[in-house]
Amino acid sequence: MRKLAAIGIAGLTIAMGGAVALAAAVRTESATEQPGLHPGSKKHPQGVKLSTTFGWSGLSRSGKVRATGFDLWFPRGSQYNGARYPKCSEGRLARGGPAACPPGSIMGTGSGVAYASTAITRPKMTVVNGGANEVFFYTVLNNPARVREPVVGRVKRVSGKFVYHLSVKIPKNLQIVAGTPITLTSLHITVGRAKWLAITRRPLGSG
Repeated sequence: MRKLAAIGIAGLTIAMGGAVALAAAVRTESATEQPGLHPGSKKHPQGVKLSTTFGWSGLSRSGKVRATGFDLWFPRGSQYNGARYPKCSEGRLARGGPAACPPGSIMGTGSGVAYASTAITRPKMTVVNGGANEVFFYTVLNNPARVREPVVGRVKRVSGKFVYHLSVKIPKNLQIVAGTPITLTSLHITVGRAKWLAITRRPLGSG
């Protein structure tokens, strides 16, 4: 599979010392073409898998930095086709987890590394299609207490250099668990099935 660079621009929103700021060192985003297909066009979009890593360096465990959300902007030529695939509701996901959702609505996975006080905790995610305007990141955290929560991502069409903006706000009960602030240091997400995410042209900077 060939990798396509410059598929999106990501940002991680953090809370530090009571202020909200945008993390200064956000790492790479890339997409991989589905095998056997050519670069997309408007009539024949090319399905892709998107792999995104958020993270930063130079922050100590004692800094009590909490991630409050993340954002991803998709450039022109991108397509989000959530309306065309099976979807799951937030309520159904909250009650029964990903197993309660249609199998065709599961679009990816994710994992993170964080500190709960001085102990490492590793949240796991399942990415679930929520339809035309929503994506859910069903998150399971086991330390310092077990939390299972569908985190809601809102997909909005925008104009200018980008065509979509994905905005995700992390709930407070995943920011502080059992009274312990969760300090997220990295987050990796891989998503894409069929043409749920697609391109209609080769992104700039692709190889």
